[in-house]
Amino acid sequence: MKNEFKKGFYFKTYEAPFQSPFEKLFGIFKELITHTSGDFDEAIDWLRELDKEYKLTDENYTIDDFIEDLKKKGYIKDEVKEDGTGGFGITAKTERAIRQQALDQIFGNLKRSGTGNHKTKHAGNGDEHTGEFREFNFGDGLERISLTESLRNAQVNNGVESFMLTENDLVVEETQYKAQMSTVLMIDISHSMILYGEDRITPAKKVAMALAELITTRYPKDTLDILVFGNDAWTIPIKDLPYLQVGPYHTNTVAGLQLAMDILRRKRNTNKQIFMITDGKPSCVRERDGSYYMNSNGLDEYIVDKCYTQAQQARKLHIPITTFMIANDPYLQRFVNHFTEANQGKAFYTGLKGLGEMIFEDYETNRKKRVR
Repeated sequence: MKNEFKKGFYFKTYEAPFQSPFEKLFGIFKELITHTSGDFDEAIDWLRELDKEYKLTDENYTIDDFIEDLKKKGYIKDEVKEDGTGGFGITAKTERAIRQQALDQIFGNLKRSGTGNHKTKHAGNGDEHTGEFREFNFGDGLERISLTESLRNAQVNNGVESFMLTENDLVVEETQYKAQMSTVLMIDISHSMILYGEDRITPAKKVAMALAELITTRYPKDTLDILVFGNDAWTIPIKDLPYLQVGPYHTNTVAGLQLAMDILRRKRNTNKQIFMITDGKPSCVRERDGSYYMNSNGLDEYIVDKCYTQAQQARKLHIPITTFMIANDPYLQRFVNHFTEANQGKAFYTGLKGLGEMIFEDYETNRKKRVR
């Protein structure tokens, strides 16, 4: 008797993949340590509160057991606090794990494309095969001739019996250039990023960590510099992103743009871009004598004009600026529109939920074209 196999769909109750008690708590811990800007004690306090409410542990595996495992696995280390007391701090291994989680959260929602470096839309003597063919032209390298396609043309054109391969039969495969990208990510850390009961700095921080992880692992030839701007602007290393906090600052957009352009001037890559995440209006500039001119009431024409000047300067340097505005005030949108027009860049008005997806999609779009 023959075995008959039936095809179809089999439905069953969803079963979550198995997670050990440590893995379950570690995922929550990484999220908490990001929100607390690397403060281990505060993160553990929050974890204990969540444990009380949602029964995350039992008598067989407690929060104290979890802390002991964190130490054994190298995720935390002993350190002396500023007040001289002992405690724990996170390690580089945890910093990397946090960046990877941010990448999975954001990039996991996007369609994954093939691996490789940055491509341009310019066909020619490139590195990456496209699968498209064209006629052989004088000057094309012999190594680019597609032997299979050329032989097929010769058979079609001349027949099998009187086989002959001529120049008219030759075809070459198109290729694309691989371009490198230099990106500066500007993050607003002015006080408004935590005003009105909304935490805006954590999503911005997550995006920066995810973008850093994507570039360093998938596009290692690219460069990413991260700078923050408040009353002034300064760069921060990728490893310090989990500890990033908002300060009692105004918003010196001009200083951030000046520093970003200084960084990109030193890059040898042809493709350069600036991503700016902000939720507030520019309210501060530093004068030549070192003093600060500040005005938080509305849009100050003196400050705004200096922003437009920087946007135009970036345009002259062929550096497009993409602004991600976490605000919906009409007058701020008008400012961003004029700023974007002066630079010939792009602007997105987004909530916190879609910020990461927008930045990643724009990064992937920009890597497919050459900025001249």
